[in-house]
Amino acid sequence: MGKPFVTREGYDQLRKELDYLWNTKRPEITQKVSWAASLGDRSENADYHYNKRLLAQIDRRIRYLRHCMNDLQVITYNPQQAGKVYFGAYVEIEADDDESLMAIRIVGGDEIFGRSNYISVDAPMSKALLGKAEGDEAVVQTPRGTRLWYVNRISYEVPDWFEEQPLLDHVMSSDDDNESDENTEEISEEERKKIEQEYLESLIK
Repeated sequence: MGKPFVTREGYDQLRKELDYLWNTKRPEITQKVSWAASLGDRSENADYHYNKRLLAQIDRRIRYLRHCMNDLQVITYNPQQAGKVYFGAYVEIEADDDESLMAIRIVGGDEIFGRSNYISVDAPMSKALLGKAEGDEAVVQTPRGTRLWYVNRISYEVPDWFEEQPLLDHVMSSDDDNESDENTEEISEEERKKIEQEYLESLIK
C-alpha cells in the first residue's frame, strides 16, 4: 500500500499545528501543571487534574502528527492534470435530480480539518469524479441509492466560486492513538468537551 496523499497546503497546516503544539501549547500547559502541583494536595486540585488531562491530549496529538507526517506523500499540481479531476482539484458539480450545486475540493484524509467542502480522495464522491472532465457525468453510490452528478467546473487554484471555510483542526482525541495514560483518570463527557473546545480555540488564531 502506498503512502497517503496530502496537498502542500495540507502538509504545511499539519506542520504548523505540530510546531504550535510542541513549541507553544505544550510548554504553556506543562507550566500550568507544575504550578498547580506546587500548591499541595493534588487529589482536590481541579487545575492540576484539568491541565494534566489536557497535556495528555496534546501529547497524543503530537505523537499522531509526528507519525502521520512521516508517512504522507505530498502531491503537487502537474500541468497534465489540467481540465480533469485529480487529487487537489476544486470541482463544482450539479445534481441531475434537483440541479443543486456543490463545490468541493479533493484532498487527503488528514487535511480536511473539519471543513465540509473538503472531501477525502478515498470518499465515494471523489472516486466517482477522478479522471472526469468538464461536462462529464459521475455516478455516485450513496446509502440512499445512486445519484448522478455533472462536472461543471474544475480548477487547481482557489476559484471565486469556491468558499474557503475556516479551519477547525482535528480534536486531539480523534487520532488513531488509543494508548491510555496511566497517570490520568477517566473524565466525564462534559470535561472532555471542555478540553477539546479549549484546544480548538487555541489553534484558531
